[in-house]
Amino acid sequence: MTATVDVPEAAAAPLTPGDLMSARQRLRLVLVLGSLIAVGPLTIDMYLPALPAIVADFHTTSAAVQLTLTGTLAGLALGQLLIGPLSDAVGRRGPLIAGIALHVVASLLCVVAPNIAVLGALRVVQGLGVAAASVVAMAVVRDLFNGAAFARLLSRLLLVMGAAPILAPTLGGGLLRWTDWRGVFVALAAFGVLLVVVAVLGLRETLPADRRRPLGLAATMSGYGSLLRDRTFVGLVLVAGLAMAALFAYVAGSSFVLQEQYGLDEQQFGLAFGAGAVGLIAATQFNVRLLRRYPPQRILVVALGVGTAAGLAMLGFAATGLGGLPSLLVSLWVVLAAAGLAMPNAPALALSRHGEAAGTASALLGAVQFGVGALAAPLVGVLGTGAVAMAVVVAGGMVAATAVLLVVVRPARLAELGSDPVVVAAH
Repeated sequence: MTATVDVPEAAAAPLTPGDLMSARQRLRLVLVLGSLIAVGPLTIDMYLPALPAIVADFHTTSAAVQLTLTGTLAGLALGQLLIGPLSDAVGRRGPLIAGIALHVVASLLCVVAPNIAVLGALRVVQGLGVAAASVVAMAVVRDLFNGAAFARLLSRLLLVMGAAPILAPTLGGGLLRWTDWRGVFVALAAFGVLLVVVAVLGLRETLPADRRRPLGLAATMSGYGSLLRDRTFVGLVLVAGLAMAALFAYVAGSSFVLQEQYGLDEQQFGLAFGAGAVGLIAATQFNVRLLRRYPPQRILVVALGVGTAAGLAMLGFAATGLGGLPSLLVSLWVVLAAAGLAMPNAPALALSRHGEAAGTASALLGAVQFGVGALAAPLVGVLGTGAVAMAVVVAGGMVAATAVLLVVVRPARLAELGSDPVVVAAH
């Protein structure tokens, strides 16, 4: 079969551990890592249908409740910066198991939170725990795969992980039929316990002792400094983060827009939210097929162009009311599909440049993604809880991602990535 990009045979990428895995072993890896990484979207999304109820229960404002979402994203960002270098120094399994255990404890404490301030603080701790699953799962994939093979497996992971955004609001809405919002956190704690078992029994260590890096403040700062001096890496990380910002702007504003402005009930909201996730998942799987014909950088450029156009159209529909809810949702779903194409390819191109520090590079990538998301979520609340506010941030994220690709990464350098041996993988 042919290579993703035509390069001289001498430049072909060497075999990675993942290349030696059977199809069955790869499927098992996807299922294990997908279930572990799903705890993040579940933690973020499962309580979304309950946001208006939390506002009423604590006699607070929608902006204050949206800050609990921001707290989770901030915890995810900070936690990854800490756990990434740790996983490069001591291995992947230990930090992963400890992080999920922390998430379980924080979830149980959320059940008894007496006010919105305590709930917000505990959501930060939840994010710190979830960060371990996010960064370690990405680092494990980078330990085993490279280049286009990395992008293909990441697309498969997003299929498994994508079930979480589909199921989370629907599950949350179902739970709210017979319990209050606190029951959602009981369910998250139970899922966390299950994931600890999965991590212990189903994931082997992928970072050999001879590839581990020294742990310490100086070594950590040196590692991050090296990454930040790589303009192309930084640009691609920002592209991934800004695409994620568009996604989290929808996550933060959708429950208020769809339930309060357009009158959907909790179950209808879950279905509408899930429909968008279906589009995102379908795009990630279509990405696998596209990678057989096109290099990841070309897919990334087209995806951002389509996403930017759809985001601006969404803003126009929200501002004018033209077409009502159907027009708003269709344009939004196109943005989500474009994000589904961008999210596997931007990280794959970025991380393929730094396999020697996969944990640290994955941590910086995740921190930027969730850090920008943490800023996008309250920005929706500051601008208002209507469709226009949500559309401004969604469209702004896609426009900014495209601008960074053009100005920071630059088209010429992006095209050159296709000839770098590190981002080429044979089918």
